[in-house]
Amino acid sequence: MPSTSGQSPTANAVPDASPGTGDTPVTAEPVDYSDTFYGQVGGHETFKKMIHVFYQGIAADPLLRAMYAEEDLGPAEHRMLMFIEQYWGGPRTYLEERGHPRLRMRHVPFAVTPEARDRWLAAMRKGVDAAELSPMHEATIWDYMERAAASLVNAPSDPAQAL
Repeated sequence: MPSTSGQSPTANAVPDASPGTGDTPVTAEPVDYSDTFYGQVGGHETFKKMIHVFYQGIAADPLLRAMYAEEDLGPAEHRMLMFIEQYWGGPRTYLEERGHPRLRMRHVPFAVTPEARDRWLAAMRKGVDAAELSPMHEATIWDYMERAAASLVNAPSDPAQAL
């Protein structure tokens, strides 16, 4: 399982006045993600590209787009980026801002049908392809995406059928 340890990296160390230290700045050290999947595939820029292309697919698909109440998909894109980065060993910003992912619970209000799953995967496929990962990394992330999407199906395509 990918490591999820680490803290948010800083591109440049930023002085931060800490309580009790007067004017002495404390410099935050950049976090080394090189031993994580996140770091091995290129870190933030790789995941940002993947998730952005994915959300372009969401915006273009009427079935998936209808699941987002917000007019602007930007906040949802940001949440997904934080989640996926954390899952693959990057910054723990998602946990710090939103708590435990609770993936199934957060998706219960939506009728996630097999058709929605397939469309979600088609949009994600474009995102993963855009990231231009090595074959090993691509296979690893794609396996996760397929399993995650399948786990969220909570409604039949035909309402007359039961799951």
